[in-house]
Amino acid sequence: MTQEVVQPPTIRLLCVEDNPDDVELMAIALERADPHRRYQLHRVDEAGGFTDALALDFDVILCDFNMPRFSPYAALQILIARRCHTPLVVVTRAIGEDAAVHVLRCGAKDYLTKDKLGTLPQIIDRVMTERRRLQEQERMSAELAAAYSRLKKLSARLVVAQERERNLISRELHDQLGQTLTGMVIHLHAAEKTADPEAAKRYTAIAMEMAQGAVQQVKTLSFELRPAQLDLLGLVAATQFAVQRIAEPAGLAFKVTSRGVEPARPGDSAAVVLRLVQEALNNALRHASATHIAVRIRFLADDRIGLLVIDDGVGFDKHELLDGRASARNFGLHGMIERTELAGGRLMIRTAPGKGVAIRAVL
Repeated sequence: MTQEVVQPPTIRLLCVEDNPDDVELMAIALERADPHRRYQLHRVDEAGGFTDALALDFDVILCDFNMPRFSPYAALQILIARRCHTPLVVVTRAIGEDAAVHVLRCGAKDYLTKDKLGTLPQIIDRVMTERRRLQEQERMSAELAAAYSRLKKLSARLVVAQERERNLISRELHDQLGQTLTGMVIHLHAAEKTADPEAAKRYTAIAMEMAQGAVQQVKTLSFELRPAQLDLLGLVAATQFAVQRIAEPAGLAFKVTSRGVEPARPGDSAAVVLRLVQEALNNALRHASATHIAVRIRFLADDRIGLLVIDDGVGFDKHELLDGRASARNFGLHGMIERTELAGGRLMIRTAPGKGVAIRAVL
């Protein structure tokens, strides 16, 4: 069995040269000095031909220094104007030291006299390697800039999410717990001021009932902030409790399953998973008219967690609802996406009108 020989890629050279014989000499010199590589040379000798040739893909430009109708300076200006990064090497018969330094400062990558064409393959390799290195740096800089931009957006969204959570807690404390405590104080004052023992007893009983309600409200708020079951029993048990707590009063059938080995102690992602489940259930109850919901948790390698929440509700047009800015209609879904991204994960939503909703997240 013969092994196929992989041929090295052809190196395409744009030769800016007014003497065709010199181009032929360069081709011969390249073949002799580097016989294992194939070079393809294309000659131009004036600005119009040079500009047209830039539409093609060349690896290196070889440019004579002394030409009646063109110069390496003009070629470099055209390259800059067209934002073309093809490296240019000056190849000439004679060049003074001052002229060589000047043309390098103007953007040429190297220069070579025509009596030393045997070293041309090494110069071509060097400038091509430098070009690849610069392209890699530009690519990495672009990726870094994009990552920094995403980080700035996520940081801004983190601040918004934190303020949203604070506003929610503040509203819960003011509208529910605050009013309950105010009612307790009013009834206790009434019990203290009345001369009727039966009325005082009735006021005190109402205050005690309100106190019990306040305790339950504190427990509910505490669960919403950080369920105790999550630290005591783990993610699966806490999810089962949370789903049961939301679904049973609404008559919603549910099933919670898990795969993989659950860590002994829940990580930071576990709380995010639980929040996603709670939000998905609330959305299903408020908007989906669902009758059944399934929650599947997978414990993956490297402490990652996969989550799938499926309901059989009415579904929705994802692009219509999610495209554009956050609003009252998509507030919950945008919150789920933001929460997942801020935790370093990704969330996908698959739905269509009449097709139910499937929410998949990996954290």
